[in-house]
Amino acid sequence: MTQTADTMELREADIRKHYAAAVAMLEGFDHAPRIAKGGAAPAPERSPGIATTRRFRSTTPGLVTRSTARPEGVQLLNRIEHADGDDPLISPQQATVMAILRRAVAIAQALGEQFSDATGLSDLKRANLQGSLPANRKTDFSELLEAEALAVGYSFANAAAFLLAPHMSELTVEVGEAEEVLTDNAQLMLHGLLWEIDKKIGDLAHDDAHLVAVVEAQAEQVMARIALRAANNGRLTAFNATSYRVEADDLTLRGFTPASRAKGTALVMQFKKPEQVVGNHIAKYQAMRLSKMLMAYDFDRKLNPFAELGGFIFTFMGDGKPGTGKTTLIQMMAGLIHDYCQVAGYGFRYQNFGIDNIDSYQGKSGQNAKAFVQNVLDPGVIGFGTIDDIDQIAGKRGDRQSSAGQQEVTAVFMEAFAGANTVVRGNCTFGMFSNYPENVDDALRQRAGARFLVDGPQSREDYIDILALLLGKKHDIPLGDHELYAAQQIQRAVARSFEAHNKPQEQGLLEVFDRMHSQIGALDTIAKLGAYLKAIQEADERFTGRAIKNITDAVKVRAMDFELPDAWMEQPELFLFKDYDTKKAMIEELRRPITIEMVIQEINRYADSEFRYADKSDEVAIDAMVRDFGRQEEAKKRYLAQRGAS
Repeated sequence: MTQTADTMELREADIRKHYAAAVAMLEGFDHAPRIAKGGAAPAPERSPGIATTRRFRSTTPGLVTRSTARPEGVQLLNRIEHADGDDPLISPQQATVMAILRRAVAIAQALGEQFSDATGLSDLKRANLQGSLPANRKTDFSELLEAEALAVGYSFANAAAFLLAPHMSELTVEVGEAEEVLTDNAQLMLHGLLWEIDKKIGDLAHDDAHLVAVVEAQAEQVMARIALRAANNGRLTAFNATSYRVEADDLTLRGFTPASRAKGTALVMQFKKPEQVVGNHIAKYQAMRLSKMLMAYDFDRKLNPFAELGGFIFTFMGDGKPGTGKTTLIQMMAGLIHDYCQVAGYGFRYQNFGIDNIDSYQGKSGQNAKAFVQNVLDPGVIGFGTIDDIDQIAGKRGDRQSSAGQQEVTAVFMEAFAGANTVVRGNCTFGMFSNYPENVDDALRQRAGARFLVDGPQSREDYIDILALLLGKKHDIPLGDHELYAAQQIQRAVARSFEAHNKPQEQGLLEVFDRMHSQIGALDTIAKLGAYLKAIQEADERFTGRAIKNITDAVKVRAMDFELPDAWMEQPELFLFKDYDTKKAMIEELRRPITIEMVIQEINRYADSEFRYADKSDEVAIDAMVRDFGRQEEAKKRYLAQRGAS
């Protein structure tokens, strides 16, 4: 087992010792709901002549074969048995749900024990049982009991959702919010959660598919509810700071973070090859290099040499006019990573966060954003997360037209992409795409460490290439005097694109550049480059220290301006399967020295994008003010006309 300093193993023996108590709880307990309303109807009687208990009991290893459930109270195993109506046999899906619930309860109880030992709650429990709990410790005792309840309840739901995930069908069920979340102590927490699962199964599960979907959906609702409750509890440091590993299930519980399996999602996407991306030379080149960079990630060390050496792109912004190829670029990059992972046998997880993830329920949009980020960050897979049309999804702070959900998403992404707790392992990257990046919150946009200008075909050759590509081959039209796709040869095209940034392209920045050249001459020292940066800041106050960091990161990326050989991706033993230190040494041998031209080009490239955004943003604001003034004038004329008529 690979175990880090902040990971604690939940031993199988410590889990299994709770099996008997877990099964007894599932068979029957009394519970009067304190928060939720009512309960499900009792499990129905069988048809006449058929007993209410199974003639055959499940032979799932570890499940007891005797029934001790009382006729009153919650009888969850009996409820699950009746989920398919009158069938006298337990189905494989029902047995699976029973075993998973038992396993989840036992895992939660084992974790609760470790939490109690780590926080001193075990000693307080013993003192309370003996009647010797000091009066000045009663508050501590109560607060720690609540913290244990939250940790145990979340871990139960987290483990149940994780273990049920492989058994899910396409069916989804709306179960509503979790209500019976009781924080008096861990036992009462589990009783409340199991009572509500019993209720939801009785109300909504009429076959095996619905049974699995209901329990999974309820577990997710429980996690969301408990995570909100835990935000205000100050006694959960030990739970949040430690990861608990269950090796037999390949499950790692990390505080109030949903666990996810270390496997990729089945992608349904029309992949594009690099030669099918016309124009966008720098963006295409950076996407191709980043795809290979991700593959250098070391699953044992949980770190990528590129992240340690510098030059890894954790977040990037792809912007351009509609129709210039942003979707095609995403399809190309996802296809490259997918193919590389297929060869290496790595799990690949691609997720897109779209406008449909914005929810009208308070807090739900933020939860969706957190789940998206955590799924992509999962250190057990290679991840690629995209946020398309981010200007519509993440609202500007202070913008009264942004919904509460959009503001929640902005806060989550800002913390995830460059927050105090952000850890860049180098196994994943996030791409934010927009036709109108000037409408994105300034602070969020500046968290994009790299800028991919998606400007589409530019030259005459580009337009010939894209026409030939899209027409296909089912025609007899001659090509004419043109070497097809020669302009798309990536190294030559990229060199030409970078050289274009020896001078700024935006008029406002060009004026600053020319003025500094006339004052201090060629920008050939760090002091002169610093003076140029200060002049840019004086022209645009949004050009802050974060901008300098993004520029220096981009320069380090340029120092890594080399292609990892295709053979390394095609034959994993040449590079991908090497140990971390060997991979790091192989990468260092390819690293290029940083030059003054690189620095100037990256300053101009980044500052050009900021000036471009600022100009567009100002124009949009001016246009809006002009419309407002026009409406005011028209309203004034109509008002005066009505006054005159009266």
